[in-house]
Amino acid sequence: MRFLLALCLVATVSMTGAVWPASVLAQDSSAVACDRECLRGKITEVLHALVDGDPAALAVAADLRVTEDGVEKPLTEVGLLRSMTKLRGYRQDILDAHAGVGVAGVIVEESGAPIILVVRVKVDEARQLSEIEQLATRSRADGMLFAIDSYSGAPTLAMNIVPAPEELESREDAIAIAMHYPRGLTNAETFNAVGTSFSEDAFRLENGMLMAGPGCTFIPGCGDIGNQSLAVFNMLGRVTVRDVVVDERTGIVIMRLSWNRSGEPDSDKLTAWEMFKVYDGQIHAVEAYMRVFPPELELGGWPIADGITQP
Repeated sequence: MRFLLALCLVATVSMTGAVWPASVLAQDSSAVACDRECLRGKITEVLHALVDGDPAALAVAADLRVTEDGVEKPLTEVGLLRSMTKLRGYRQDILDAHAGVGVAGVIVEESGAPIILVVRVKVDEARQLSEIEQLATRSRADGMLFAIDSYSGAPTLAMNIVPAPEELESREDAIAIAMHYPRGLTNAETFNAVGTSFSEDAFRLENGMLMAGPGCTFIPGCGDIGNQSLAVFNMLGRVTVRDVVVDERTGIVIMRLSWNRSGEPDSDKLTAWEMFKVYDGQIHAVEAYMRVFPPELELGGWPIADGITQP
């Protein structure tokens, strides 16, 4: 059973919200063998191995499992080992020491062209890599939106402010607050209608494009993230939550989401690693790295965990 505690759980959000088994919210002290800086270093090692074309440089477990764009393959057969040519400046880390899991959204160059790359790693008790997941969005055709130039500098300030300890939510509360977001999508109502709490200046970026919040001009009404119409999800259907990773020090919850892209049977699935900045009882920012997949790759090659009640 692939079970990443509260962080890497798989759930489908029903009209009343997902049911979370008690073990999902537990903390596993044995996994803290790799703390935040260890996880950050492991992500860095993976990125350098890709750009150097040198997978042998990585300390990996005997049962290492690797996927690239949803397809399982041996580490030595990852395409990015041959095509990735440069690391750029943008990098957003989400580090969950309790699960030994780290996720990073980075901008890299592939044969000279910039792409959005998400890397998820899991580290075992021996500080070896046991899971590596890689997801690349190379164009608007891949991700529907692709404002790559907006990633030319550092990650957003709003997502990287470190709240004071007294402002941070417990792990359980951070997940519960963030879960209002996919619940709003699934219910096809406004976020406010399902009790989502946003700060006054909350915004949402999707593949670098401002899609909600102050200054949004994409569609009428998008300036108000809480009251933005979600009626399109009457056609798109429920949202599936595959993984939840919690960075307890920075107040970031990131989820792996998927839903029907067009509403047609067997349509491609729009997937996202979507992160939420949560503190003081509110969501302050939402940012998503998105990619379209065929239905058979909806979960990105990783199985649904046991113990989750499906609608």
